[in-house]
Amino acid sequence: NRRKKKDVSILEIPSIPNPFPELCCSPFASVLSSSLLPKATSRKKQVIKVYSEDDTSRALEVPSDITARDVCQLLILKNHYIDDHSWTLFEQLTHTGLGRAIEDHELVMEVQSNWVMEEETKLYFRKNYAKYEFFKNPLSFFPDHMISFPSETNTTLSHSGILQMFLSSSTYPEIHGYLHAKEQGKKSWKKLYFVLRRSGLYFSTKGTSKEPRHLQFFCEFSNSDMYMSLTGKKISGAPTNYGFCFKPNKSGGTRDLKQLCADDEQSRTCWMTAIRLLKYGMQLYQNYMRPYQGRSGCSPLNITPMRSISENSLVAMDFSGHRSRIIENPTEALSVAVEEGLAWRRRGCLRLNSHGSPIAMSDMGMSIHRSQSWFHHKISREEAQRLILQHGLVDGVFLVRDSQSNPKTFVLSLSHGLKIKHFQIVPLEDDGKLFYTLDDGHTRFTDLIQLVEFYQLNKGVLPCKLKHYCARIAL
Repeated sequence: NRRKKKDVSILEIPSIPNPFPELCCSPFASVLSSSLLPKATSRKKQVIKVYSEDDTSRALEVPSDITARDVCQLLILKNHYIDDHSWTLFEQLTHTGLGRAIEDHELVMEVQSNWVMEEETKLYFRKNYAKYEFFKNPLSFFPDHMISFPSETNTTLSHSGILQMFLSSSTYPEIHGYLHAKEQGKKSWKKLYFVLRRSGLYFSTKGTSKEPRHLQFFCEFSNSDMYMSLTGKKISGAPTNYGFCFKPNKSGGTRDLKQLCADDEQSRTCWMTAIRLLKYGMQLYQNYMRPYQGRSGCSPLNITPMRSISENSLVAMDFSGHRSRIIENPTEALSVAVEEGLAWRRRGCLRLNSHGSPIAMSDMGMSIHRSQSWFHHKISREEAQRLILQHGLVDGVFLVRDSQSNPKTFVLSLSHGLKIKHFQIVPLEDDGKLFYTLDDGHTRFTDLIQLVEFYQLNKGVLPCKLKHYCARIAL
């Protein structure tokens, strides 16, 4: 009875009017559409492992839709590196000696999904100074003897116009020349005349004929990736060291590779650059323009590269007299720079070692260079060339290493004109003091740091200034 009376009293309580009737859900119609409700979008995360030049690695938990550029930005922030827009994610196939720079817009998980079990594939984080160099200096990438234009196009087209043709959807320059091709299922190589067109890569079955009946299809690029050979002739047995190949996505392994090699580095660079532009087109230009979008006055294909402060505004000055003057004679400026460097080192002749005791500069000069990022201890000539090649064959990319032929000397390895040149740094003793020189003692330096700093500002006997060093970074 008490329960019944309680229920009756509850029913007799007057109902409170709802102040928001429009929010009530009717059994017949929903006032709020499901599209207006916030959706809980859960992005799947996966773990990737990225290596550096010194074989240290770092595991990152990243979203499944992360791009190669975003991974680089993440590693730059975590390691407090300077972002100069040259950091690149690099894919390397260890057993086959192949590698490629992953494009900034590519999804990392899609790249990893194409890996096969029998291959040992790694992701590397390093700099690639030549990634977009063809937008800045197309002259060295497309030689006149390898490129031809449609008949209706003016043959005196500027190099910026050539790039616009590559990026256009209606026209496309034709790249042609000889390449060595490895025959499928055989160890032999055959030299053939190849032609690159928008529809794909072809080779001629009759000399240099470009007639349709003589052209045979070799490869298309939408379902394959292009790799550079990092080991030269060792693994593939190629006739030259300038090899590259096409690897189909989700292929069965090395048996499906279509391998080619050029006669020189300029030819290989031209072929690979043209194929990149053919495959990705305007997307490459958007990747290149992205770091410059915040700058004012940047027009397409007309971007002035940033110059260093030393090249823009620093001049040689003489403050020895009552009035300062600008040194206009280059020879006088050179001698003043060397003398000032030697005087600076004499003033700081005593420094502290790791235990806090003073150490003479002459003793420290023997080993101070080992702490520099550009110095590589006891690496071979071939390994030095591979490091520079992976960092991009841009003029001024360099490293300093120990000489293998003469243990008392050092070698400066430098990229210039799409070639890697080696210059011997010879120690020279004079009046009990040790100096280093590149030009038989005409210009002397107390240590390798002074030598590198000098040639970063002055070309001297080198073909170009030292601009970018190859560093073994640690993650």
